Amino acid sequence: MNLARFPRRRYTSGPTPIERLERLSQHLGGPEIWIKRDDQLGLTAGGNKTRKLEFLVADAIAQGADTLVTVGAVQSNHCRLTLAAAVKEGLACRLVIEERVPNSYDPDASGNNFLYRLLGVEAITVVPGDSDVNAAMNEVVTELEAEGRKGYVVPGGGSNALGALGYVSCAAEIVRQSFEMQLPFDRLVVASGSGGTHSGLLAGLHAHSTDLPVLGVSTRAQKGPQEEKIHGLAQQAAELCGSRQGVPREAVTVVDDYVGPGYSLPTPEMVEAIRLFARLEGILLDPVYTGKAAAGLIGLVRSGTLDASERVLFLHTGGSPALYAYQGVILD
Repeated sequence: MNLARFPRRRYTSGPTPIERLERLSQHLGGPEIWIKRDDQLGLTAGGNKTRKLEFLVADAIAQGADTLVTVGAVQSNHCRLTLAAAVKEGLACRLVIEERVPNSYDPDASGNNFLYRLLGVEAITVVPGDSDVNAAMNEVVTELEAEGRKGYVVPGGGSNALGALGYVSCAAEIVRQSFEMQLPFDRLVVASGSGGTHSGLLAGLHAHSTDLPVLGVSTRAQKGPQEEKIHGLAQQAAELCGSRQGVPREAVTVVDDYVGPGYSLPTPEMVEAIRLFARLEGILLDPVYTGKAAAGLIGLVRSGTLDASERVLFLHTGGSPALYAYQGVILD
């Protein structure tokens, strides 16, 4: 495996911290919980998409693109960060917003939607949930071509094999930090959505022959389809980066018990998790991804699925700007 052969832009200096969540661990009565702070990655307000965009934007620039085109939900962290990367590189950015919850798009909404406008998005196209979003993005690229411009499609969540290399790289970072800090982890817990983060971690950890189990907490899809998607993308990422280690199907584990009534829709468990992280550790989660992933972490501790003797690493994938669109739900 040799990631150095891929063009890459750098938006973060150095590794993100790994910190012990001592008060949360005590509150739950074990296991020993640690957190990888990818909410502190670079670009506007950070988050996991930054790692993927380092490879995807480098590819866009290499192809001579002048505009990034991408898709996300109404409060999309990915759209915010793709737009931020475009600003950083002097590129334009157009967004396709998918209304996964009918009539949920409000151009005057707070959170990420406010930041789209502040960062200077060039255009937003709103499409209904379950639309053919790839076709919608290609239409935008065609419009740009008619203007003599060149668009580059960044897939939803930055989740293709090239974007997943960001988390192949992160896996190497975790392995190195674990060694340097003398912290052998028993399990890694992460939100599992568009799949690039979960898949890249699996590909990277197996490339390093590390037997650290990765448990994905689904934020939208059911367990079976999500596991198949993650496995397929992990295999593609492993092949792309030249890993000699494939990712066995049995290494892919997803729980779907914390999605609730649907993508981005609040649950009592999500609200409790956000409050616990804020009030015990001073850490902000987001309502759509990390809030539900943390709800899964807490639920699995209480059910005994995560043993009290384990040392667990929770990957914080960022997204706190979305909190400001959910104030009425999160506060007492």
